[in-house]
Amino acid sequence: MKRLLLSAVAVTAVMAAMPAGAAELKVAAANMQSYFDPGKDHSNVGSLQYYNTFDTLIEKDHTKVEPVFMPGLAESWKMVSPTVVELKLRHGVLFQNGDKMTADDVAFSLNRMFKPTYAPYVSRSREYFDNMDRAEKVDDYTVRVVTKRPDPILETLLNVQQSMIVPKKYLMGLTGDPNVDEASDYDAFGLKPVGTGPYKVAAFQPGERLVWERFDGFWGEAPDFERVEVVRMPEMAARLTALKNGEVDIITNVPPDQLEAIDKDPNTKTVGMLTPLFHVVFYNANHPKMTRKIRQALNLAIDRNLLNEALWGGKSKVPASHTYPQYGAMHDPDFKWIEYDPAKAKKLLTEAGYDGFEIRYDTHPTYYTNGLLAAQAIQEMWAAVGVKMKINVDERWTGGDKDMMARNWSNPMYFPDPAGSYGTMWSPTGARITAGSWTPSAAYAQMWDEFRFSLDPKQRLEAYKKVQRYAAEEAPFTILYQPYESWGLRKNVEWQPLPGHIPYVLDFRKGNVAVAAATN
Repeated sequence: MKRLLLSAVAVTAVMAAMPAGAAELKVAAANMQSYFDPGKDHSNVGSLQYYNTFDTLIEKDHTKVEPVFMPGLAESWKMVSPTVVELKLRHGVLFQNGDKMTADDVAFSLNRMFKPTYAPYVSRSREYFDNMDRAEKVDDYTVRVVTKRPDPILETLLNVQQSMIVPKKYLMGLTGDPNVDEASDYDAFGLKPVGTGPYKVAAFQPGERLVWERFDGFWGEAPDFERVEVVRMPEMAARLTALKNGEVDIITNVPPDQLEAIDKDPNTKTVGMLTPLFHVVFYNANHPKMTRKIRQALNLAIDRNLLNEALWGGKSKVPASHTYPQYGAMHDPDFKWIEYDPAKAKKLLTEAGYDGFEIRYDTHPTYYTNGLLAAQAIQEMWAAVGVKMKINVDERWTGGDKDMMARNWSNPMYFPDPAGSYGTMWSPTGARITAGSWTPSAAYAQMWDEFRFSLDPKQRLEAYKKVQRYAAEEAPFTILYQPYESWGLRKNVEWQPLPGHIPYVLDFRKGNVAVAAATN
């Protein structure tokens, strides 16, 4: 908190020095998304772009680690029954195309995710909104959300990116019949997005370039920048050169070995934080050779502390289990299932009858900071216990390939609860189970249900431990570390990632970024 307060003072001081009406910002990003739809997206790359353009009904104080909810597009809300929440909407909210926001837009936005007809929304609905029944308009500025069962994380789910509000009339009118929401409408919306946030999208070149312009009709505090441009620069050397030459103000995805060079330059600096995300290795547990004892052995053979020191300079964090401080009451730093024991790994390999077959380990060359380097280090660690590994570098997502045996991945915290990180990936309706890389038992589904819907925080926490113990024994994945992600900035820029956001968000709203006038 002290750091955040000091940073706020710094931003205020820089804002005072900023030339009025001349504020522009340029960012070089390592990767960019090929569409602009918050309901469809579920990626680290995409998460950087939505918060400046869209709003949720319930907002969150992003300067806080633990969730602190506050009014967003809804001014107030109350439970009218154990399964119904009523929300009073803010008056005078405009979409960036000039349309007024009403309950029709809100009910449409939520129901498009609760009962999806657009194929890309189906998996998002299953991962986030499986307990949601419907959203109903009561009057022009009142909406009710009905759940199937009482939900301990209802407020949280109305704050996630996938529940951001979109304009019904505009979206349905993009193609075809203006009275029907067609798949082509959603496809078109992903290229011409409109929200209620402080920045409208003025230009979008999928996967390459994004331009935001200040939306003067925004219902909240106006942002300080008239224009923000984000361009894709996949090569670190190009991003670094652009920063040093003053061509951009911020660069993303700075690896640890570049921090010193940026900080020594009198015109540049770095900021960073432990990102609420885990880098993981997951297995194709349904591959005939990837038996449980093999998977257990591979997990035990990874020296995570060595990876932290060698790749991150000790800045990343090796967790004891699948937990973050952002989980609040669900955070238990003392519960432990992750361990390093190469002797035990060798014993399990013998018991499993490992005969020297080669394990295919897939990785993208650049998507994850240090991802390829980590793969090479793990290759040596597995070799030390007698396992052969072949690294398969592929820019495609190969998680569904039947011949894939292991690959790197990430488990971001999409919302501050175990259901929002572990659950989106490893629950019975999570991404890896529905993709077919692991088939847990019916008992596991019962454990998850007990955790997910218990209304008592202590019972939920104990149930979550049971879920993790089962997963640790089955070993469909393992956690490597929580990365320390860094950004490079020009010296006169004041910006920082906030701990209450999901990973990689570029928050350029009022008060979180400023640029002072350049001095010679």
